[in-house]
Amino acid sequence: MFTKEYWKSSADKLRSTKYLAIMAATIAMKIALSYISIPISESLRINFGYLVTSIEGAVLGPVAGAVSGMVTDLVGFMIHPTGPFFIGYTLTAMLGPFVYGLFFYRKRITLPRIALSKVFVNLFVNVLVGSLWSAILYSKGYIYYAGRSLIKNVSMLPIEIVLLYTMFRLVGPYLEHRKLIVPQKPAEKKD
Repeated sequence: MFTKEYWKSSADKLRSTKYLAIMAATIAMKIALSYISIPISESLRINFGYLVTSIEGAVLGPVAGAVSGMVTDLVGFMIHPTGPFFIGYTLTAMLGPFVYGLFFYRKRITLPRIALSKVFVNLFVNVLVGSLWSAILYSKGYIYYAGRSLIKNVSMLPIEIVLLYTMFRLVGPYLEHRKLIVPQKPAEKKD
């Protein structure tokens, strides 16, 4: 599963013109989507960048995905800074595609796998790690930011899982046809 060849395969995407072009396209899409959200309440919004990030993880794998996350954060900050630059947020931007890569790269993308990846990203990356950065940068304590983030991330989880599942059902056949992800149908049993 996570062999030396697995990690090398993902890292090798950084030397391929085809995959660098895909990476550039996903970076541009993530930056563009960062400006679009649907407000649900005063502090709750549906964002769509994670959809592209998950495709990126499935196609590029964890290593190349993490590099793409870093570039996305740095370029996004240069284009539209929304506060002080902090390397912790860059790490968080790298963790998202890394985690999606671990769950989706070279694997069948199933509903349980989608749900587990989203739970891990929302609770570990967004709540635990993201709250740490907020606590370091701003005046309120870790528990304050973790509590706020937990409420937001848990309430968005079902919606994000449904959107992610739908997106992979729509885009998956194209990605599979282009040999960007592994075949998604289970292998037929021979009698």
